[in-house]
Amino acid sequence: MDMELTQNFLRGKNPCAMGYRWFVRNNLSGGDYQAAMDTQVAAGRVDDARWLLENFGATHSVLEVDHLEADNFVYAGTLIVHGDVRVPGQLLVGRGLQVGGGIRAGKLEVGEDIQSGGAIFCNELLQAGGSIKAAWSVEVQGNVQGDAPAHIRAAELRAGWELVCSGNVDIKGGVQTDREINVQGMLRCGKGLRATGAITVQGLLEVGNGIASHDHIECGNHIQAGWGIKSLGDIRAACSIRTGETLQADGVIAAGPGYGVFAGMNVQMDAWPDCAWVRALKKPEGLISGFWEGQSAFA
Repeated sequence: MDMELTQNFLRGKNPCAMGYRWFVRNNLSGGDYQAAMDTQVAAGRVDDARWLLENFGATHSVLEVDHLEADNFVYAGTLIVHGDVRVPGQLLVGRGLQVGGGIRAGKLEVGEDIQSGGAIFCNELLQAGGSIKAAWSVEVQGNVQGDAPAHIRAAELRAGWELVCSGNVDIKGGVQTDREINVQGMLRCGKGLRATGAITVQGLLEVGNGIASHDHIECGNHIQAGWGIKSLGDIRAACSIRTGETLQADGVIAAGPGYGVFAGMNVQMDAWPDCAWVRALKKPEGLISGFWEGQSAFA
């Protein structure tokens, strides 16, 4: 059932004076919620449609289309697209977004899950209240002017190919990719971080659980993991390396000049040989805590 908007109902949400006058002048009172947003978007008033969506919330309606191509698009319910999505401006969805092909958008904000059968590419913002799952890559590069830094936010993120972001990545749960991860800003996730390829982060790398890479791990700031870190290559940071439990690399482990390497931060010292061992090609300089087990551990 569509939500009907009235002037009194709208006024109770304290809209801006200009947006409210436009709403009244265009006789949107008494119409349904989605139709009002469609009219606003068609008139280029995308921020007014965003305000309606944020203040009146998602609906249980479902829109199913073969392809989606528009300058901007706002839908309060669940959007299902069998082919590709091309929205160079803002794509806002109140509930879930399911796409059979790829997604290319300026800003993509979805209240629940995003699922793509191809790649997801955004110019500025990629945000989901639930999970982001892409069969191919996930990439957010920031706008060409550089005044709006790129950002990815979600509950979980899964990419069949690489994850690339020129700004920050903030994931409440875990991150998993079948290729490399390259983040120019900060990467923070509440659970585990796993990549088949290399993990390269220029800002802070902070993970609630463990980090695992089939290649090297390189960070331009601190590396912090609540559990262990395992790399089939090197583990290098410009600042400190801190793990709650174990630390293992097939190559070298190296913190920045003057910084330390800390393993077993969440483990009692008596348990370090079992739960906080450190293994690498050679003993890390500045190893402050943890049980150095040496290269023999790989035999």
